[in-house]
Amino acid sequence: MQQIDEYIAIAEEAMKKGTEYLEEKLARIRAGKANPKLLDDIRVDYYGTPTPLSQVASISIPDARSIVITPWEKKIIKDIEKAIIDSPLGIMPENNGEIVRIGIPPLTEERRKQLVKQTKNEVEDTKISIRNARRDAIDKIRKSVKNDALPEDVAKDAEDRMQKLHDKYIEVADKIFAAKEKEILTV
Repeated sequence: MQQIDEYIAIAEEAMKKGTEYLEEKLARIRAGKANPKLLDDIRVDYYGTPTPLSQVASISIPDARSIVITPWEKKIIKDIEKAIIDSPLGIMPENNGEIVRIGIPPLTEERRKQLVKQTKNEVEDTKISIRNARRDAIDKIRKSVKNDALPEDVAKDAEDRMQKLHDKYIEVADKIFAAKEKEILTV
């Protein structure tokens, strides 16, 4: 039943991409520690073109509470500083003329709770995409049964395989959430 394997493979790929996207998205949530991924969404006006920060400067983490940005061209240091100020990070950069330093302040209890809530929402969105992938595959399998392309017992086995795959990726999403929640709540 090559057709069933194809449906399941497509659904598994969608589920896998969903969990990978979740990990990437959660890496951008500030958990009180310096992480270069916090700067992934920042664009700097570089010769009139919005350019990712990582393409106009080197980014380093000298310690757990600071990020150092060394621009490749000194004249864009003000543009980098402006881009960080305008970003949703909510952190004020320090500029000494050579580098831009970002100090990562410790999170308040209230902010930690907000971040956990934001993380839960991201995880729930991922779970929805996993459920949708399962539903789409099962719908295709059931259509094949209606069109007499598949026997019902084969379709039932395929639906069971699909459910197991769904459960596996929901568990992956839950583990990702648990790790991020622990990271956020650890003072």
